[in-house]
Amino acid sequence: MDVDGVLTDGGVWWGPNGEEWKRFCFADIMGVSLAQRAGLQLALISGESSPLVDRYAEKMHIRHVVKGCRDKATAVRDFATSVGVDLSEICYMGDDINDLPAMQIAGYCAAPSNAVREVLARVDFIAKGLGGNGAVRELMDAILAARGLHALEVISRA
Repeated sequence: MDVDGVLTDGGVWWGPNGEEWKRFCFADIMGVSLAQRAGLQLALISGESSPLVDRYAEKMHIRHVVKGCRDKATAVRDFATSVGVDLSEICYMGDDINDLPAMQIAGYCAAPSNAVREVLARVDFIAKGLGGNGAVRELMDAILAARGLHALEVISRA
């Protein structure tokens, strides 16, 4: 999945000393955790090179991270190869036009409700939530449900 606009609300705060802050949603954090507990492999593919992406990946134990990415389709292909799945088994969530090449090759694609019009017109799943405000959790719950799982079942197995 993309990071800014999907896991975050797309905003960035710059402090007076050059620090950069991004806001992540705990509902989305739980959705990522549930997906991992259910055995899904996750990747973060970001056009930005922010160290906050690394921090999020470390906290969430996400091993597949591509930052500063200008070719998200190649990043998705590389991820599929590294985890040994076909592109048809990949779900990609993005919110802006730079995500479209990855969405075109993924078997299933999703977006938060506030994604740009061009993305919303091409996705299989539109979350009711906004980016950084539960959209990822909605997608993860839908994927689990499609596998016959419920979040309570997944959490109780851990």
